[in-house]
Amino acid sequence: MSKEKFNFNIRTDLAIETREMVRKEQDIEVPGVKVTVEEQKEKKITVTWVEIINKEGEKQMGKPIGNYVTVESPLMKENDVEAHEEIIKILAKQLVKIKNLKEHEVILIVGLGNWNITPDALGPKVISKVFVTRHLLENVPKQIDASVRPVSAISPGVMGITGIETSEIIQGIVKKIKPDLVIAIDALASRKTSRVNTTIQIADTGVHPGSGVGNKRKGLNKETLGVPVIAIGVPTVVDAATLVNDTMNHLIEAMLQEATPSTNFYEMLNKLNEEEKYVLIKEVLNPYVGNLFVTPKEIDEVIDRLAYIIANALNIALHPGIDLKDINRYNN
Repeated sequence: MSKEKFNFNIRTDLAIETREMVRKEQDIEVPGVKVTVEEQKEKKITVTWVEIINKEGEKQMGKPIGNYVTVESPLMKENDVEAHEEIIKILAKQLVKIKNLKEHEVILIVGLGNWNITPDALGPKVISKVFVTRHLLENVPKQIDASVRPVSAISPGVMGITGIETSEIIQGIVKKIKPDLVIAIDALASRKTSRVNTTIQIADTGVHPGSGVGNKRKGLNKETLGVPVIAIGVPTVVDAATLVNDTMNHLIEAMLQEATPSTNFYEMLNKLNEEEKYVLIKEVLNPYVGNLFVTPKEIDEVIDRLAYIIANALNIALHPGIDLKDINRYNN
């Protein structure tokens, strides 16, 4: 069975998880993929930079050549102001690193998702908190500090609300205002419950709107828009099959510890690979729950916290004259 099919069936939007699955399946480091990891143990923050460097890596990972950065911390979803401030600084640093912006470049920020559905409302929530400055620079340029870049922002909604493909809306805006960079924020899906609402991924390869709920639309990337696209996403849901699959893995591990190696049933369980288990579970669940996605019960508060983190990281990264003290002063 090809790795492309393997990666497609196991539901995740995170490059770090795809790399973990392929590496586990092959028992070697993924060819064509370079990985670096940084940890800040005090705040429990881990930064993993996955770089797909050639066609072999692209084939193995099932993702385009490019950079995928994940910032992980279990404190993201908690009400921990100090940890959030540190995460903001680290995220802003990674944003600057992944795209070295030139002075006065025009930025368009797009908040993808459905503001009526909380797990899918991350993009619109971020848009409500970013500093938009393009209109100020056009109308009162002398009063604005030179270190503030022209930034526009929009939350175009979803096709179920507008009747229009998100990519068509963004293409029209890009054609009119001619930004140098598009930054798209969207909800994602994870294959590990531990990464839901605790992981932010930045990618310089663009995004497929609706990917977090398994409803991929036409992509937003350099090929479709004609300008570079940075994607920022947070896994806010897992599908039911993934949740059961993880539970089954823990169950099998516990059962294997108690079973004798000669027992055929447990040998069979031990030989099942991730895809076989996932496909089996999905087939069993489908008649009863269909394409069900699961999100934590405290999702309302968590989405607000994540939107605050991402928006302020963008504010710092895009406007060199602004730091966290300025943001806190403005918010107060």
